[in-house]
Amino acid sequence: MSTGDFLNLHPSELKFPFELKNQSSCSFQLTNKTDQYIAFKVKTTNPKKYCVRPNAGIVLPGSICNVTVTMQAPKEAPPDMQCKDKFLLQAVIAPNGATTKDVTADMFNKDEKTVVEEFKLRVVYIPANPPSPVPEESEEGSSPRDEDGSQSSSGPDVATRSMEPKEKLSKELLALMSKLADEKVAALIQKQKLQQELDLLRKEAVKSRSGGYSVIFLVLIGIISFVVGYLIK
Repeated sequence: MSTGDFLNLHPSELKFPFELKNQSSCSFQLTNKTDQYIAFKVKTTNPKKYCVRPNAGIVLPGSICNVTVTMQAPKEAPPDMQCKDKFLLQAVIAPNGATTKDVTADMFNKDEKTVVEEFKLRVVYIPANPPSPVPEESEEGSSPRDEDGSQSSSGPDVATRSMEPKEKLSKELLALMSKLADEKVAALIQKQKLQQELDLLRKEAVKSRSGGYSVIFLVLIGIISFVVGYLIK
């Protein structure tokens, strides 16, 4: 920023994105730091190459004025991308209530009664499409890469793919465990029913008090006892 008695100018350089056969623009800002009307005028060493809007005007007390400079499409690049063009901004105190129509070239003639404030601005070319910065990767979070820049096979994608069979196996294991639990509950219920029937048969055998058990009756009790013992295991 350049500071004067009347105005503050920001920035003090005109930075144009340079691209062949394409025009570009930049702007600067004038701030009136006084309680008076300030007239300004913009000049350049190469008027055919640039368009300034506004190239002259009034900055009201305590207010801000934006000036836009448009560079015509360049047909060739200068050596070392250096530009010798320059701009000159002149500012003087104007009568109260003055407007842009009241600004004349004579107002900026230097004499003993007129104080003309001047700012010089140089032109700088910058790349039209600067490369975007590559984000730095942390050592822990970065993935190994091959020499050609591609991600190696041990990267996050491969790790994710290797986890898919494990996840599938876990789901199948949970389903099998649930099925076994259901079968266990059903076996316990069946065991209780057979135990009740066995107890009932034993009671009937005691009540009969006959000379002996029939062969079929004994075989039936043996089968039920075997089944109950098997379920207990």
